[in-house]
Amino acid sequence: MHEKHLSETQSAKRGIVEEIKQKIEGSQSFVVIDYKGLTVAQDTEFRKAMRESKVEYKVLKNTLVRIALNELGYKDFDEALNGPTAVAFGHEDALAPAKIASESIEKFKAMTIKCGMMDKAFVNADTVNALAKVPSKPVLLSMLLSVMTAPVRVLAVALNAISEKAEG
Repeated sequence: MHEKHLSETQSAKRGIVEEIKQKIEGSQSFVVIDYKGLTVAQDTEFRKAMRESKVEYKVLKNTLVRIALNELGYKDFDEALNGPTAVAFGHEDALAPAKIASESIEKFKAMTIKCGMMDKAFVNADTVNALAKVPSKPVLLSMLLSVMTAPVRVLAVALNAISEKAEG
């Protein structure tokens, strides 16, 4: 009976490792977070912000995350996988996990970012925090559009001034 129970436990753990591997491979980025210090209300608010941004947030066992990452060839995460650990997977927006985690840490004065992955590469906590400050894609596009239309606006103003001068 004990051997059967052990086998079922190992099988369940293997399934979780495979699920974690799929999440890693299917995400654009992820952030490893030490969620220590959050109150229940703060945790609820944090999870809601993650959901609203379509970020998958899971508290996971360090050993299972380590096994999944190691099996995918990533060894840089081993040192960060200790203590309370949650992982925020950005499936649609690569910057969303970093932004939400960073904003929540500042707001709640709790939690810490341990490390993350961006473009299938390990990034340390400082890099995750820097990425959190990058404007969102719509903001970047509007900035680009503004820069691209500035010469046209200048030309229009100049032509208008010439036209008014010629009429006057």
